[in-house]
Amino acid sequence: MKYLDVDGVGRVSRIGLGTWQFGSREWGYGDDYASGPARDIVQRARALGVTFFDTAEVYGLGKSERILGEALGDERAEVAVASKIFPVAPFPAVIKQRERASARRLQLDRIPLYQIHQSNPLVPDSVSMPGMRDLLDSGAIGAAGVSNYSLERWQKADAALGRPVISNQVHFSLAFPRALKDMVPFAEREKRIVIAWSPLEQGLLGGKYGVGNRPGGIRAVNALFGTENLRRIEPLLQTLRDVAKEVDAKPAQVALAWLISLPGVVAIPGASSVEQLEFNAAAADIELPTESRDALTEAALAFRPVSTGRFLRDLALEKLGRH
Repeated sequence: MKYLDVDGVGRVSRIGLGTWQFGSREWGYGDDYASGPARDIVQRARALGVTFFDTAEVYGLGKSERILGEALGDERAEVAVASKIFPVAPFPAVIKQRERASARRLQLDRIPLYQIHQSNPLVPDSVSMPGMRDLLDSGAIGAAGVSNYSLERWQKADAALGRPVISNQVHFSLAFPRALKDMVPFAEREKRIVIAWSPLEQGLLGGKYGVGNRPGGIRAVNALFGTENLRRIEPLLQTLRDVAKEVDAKPAQVALAWLISLPGVVAIPGASSVEQLEFNAAAADIELPTESRDALTEAALAFRPVSTGRFLRDLALEKLGRH
């Protein structure tokens, strides 16, 4: 496993564990998954050296935090747990109250990383960040972070907090490399971290899906799995397959290895089983040759997905049997 030392947070594994599915029904895992396999996944993650666990108050409406806190057991205060507040009425008193609620569910006296889940278009960070500053000053949290912020808004949050907003959790993968342009250089320069959610794009970067093998379920309404996007992404997927063969790994592992080869980047894939957790964690041991990493970056930047409107139009035509 590879690590970053993050001020206020501690030792952060470059491959973490996202726990959206803990307690949530959106992914079809249900209560049995939450009360059984989830605990096994967390305990195996610890055995493999994973120290970073990401959750949020809205995941399963608090269930994810409860399950994670229970699964970590006596080690919950020794790892880097990150949670998030959903920014409805993000005024200082509300932020402090909801942080305490999250801490109780996690069974923690101190949340190492506490994040604002997304920017509120109506409430500026000059209103919400004083609440985060109070939490820092009281020792209730180790560091403040944001999620789904643009770089400009991240910098405004920084100014409003009056100290570093240490992290920004954003959609980031080979198929969605937007953070490469500005977030990653900023994080490297300012000693911050970029936390990549959906790093495998719901399995797309595993390399098995294509025009002739499209998934069903929740993935069917993801624009990246549309027919035209599957055509357009094939050169990237082929590059992934080629590099995977070169380094004796699987495409999805290479996709994770590419992310954490970038300065200040941490990936938080989810895991539906212990086996998937082990598979993801093994990506931290892959060393990508410079030319292979550059080839992946070039292929990622060359991918131009169709617009959501085009995807929906094509999907409707396919349903009608006309495309």
